[in-house]
Amino acid sequence: MSDPEPCRIKHEDTEEEKDLIKENEKETEDLSEEEEKPVKSLSHPQTEKMFSLKRSKKSLTCLHCGKSFTCKGNLNEHMNIHTGEKPHTCDQCGMSFRHKRNLNDHMNIHTGEKPHTCDQCGKSFARSRYFKSHMLSHSGERPYNCEQCGKNFSLANSLKNHLIVHSEVKPHLCSLCGKSYSQLGFLTQHQKRHSGVKDHLCCYCGKTFITNKELKQHQKIHTGEKPYRCSHCDKRFNRPGILKSHERIHTGEKPFHCHTCGKSFTHCSSLQNHKKNKCLK
Repeated sequence: MSDPEPCRIKHEDTEEEKDLIKENEKETEDLSEEEEKPVKSLSHPQTEKMFSLKRSKKSLTCLHCGKSFTCKGNLNEHMNIHTGEKPHTCDQCGMSFRHKRNLNDHMNIHTGEKPHTCDQCGKSFARSRYFKSHMLSHSGERPYNCEQCGKNFSLANSLKNHLIVHSEVKPHLCSLCGKSYSQLGFLTQHQKRHSGVKDHLCCYCGKTFITNKELKQHQKIHTGEKPYRCSHCDKRFNRPGILKSHERIHTGEKPFHCHTCGKSFTHCSSLQNHKKNKCLK
């Protein structure tokens, strides 16, 4: 999904768990009050009972998965995962959530508030998950790997969506040329090529683009932004693909294989050139 109006310097989306923290603080205060009271001389059985009570207070265990919590409120919130209950409902749109922190995060969409700000580029986000995804763009980290094609993704959900590409199911059909796509977003993007609609405008030079991705990539020419840093030599790049290609110089990885002669290459372009030059076994 495209970011809205990327040509502007946007301030868009880990919500602090305020309610859970309050409960923890209350419990801490209660424990502090107990500690401040004069300690009476207790017999051995009394001492065992006292410590047993404190241990039970600090060890609330989920009967479904065995996970332990120090605060009853945290345990109650966690139980919603097992029951499927979503008790926190948005009074604006009716959408429901398992955790109150997720509702608070969602409410920023309605209020327009964007509390999650990147300390590297200043961009802001309404939702914490969008913020987390954005932060990975600076590190270049893409821990989720597609076993079928080797492509890496920063989010598990992105990998899940990508896997549809490898399936034979392509239900989204272009009415103009008959080409089909596994995802509706791909079809929508494709149809713009037929219509010639370029609704993504560069605010630096006025050039227009069909997709938001193309616009954002183009704008790095104007800004000089190079957010992707090599972990081996600190060299920086404006595209994650270029970074990954560069790092193979350090790792010696050669993922592109010629199925005719078995020779391997560091870059896809090298493999293509090899094939054009009439590969011989």
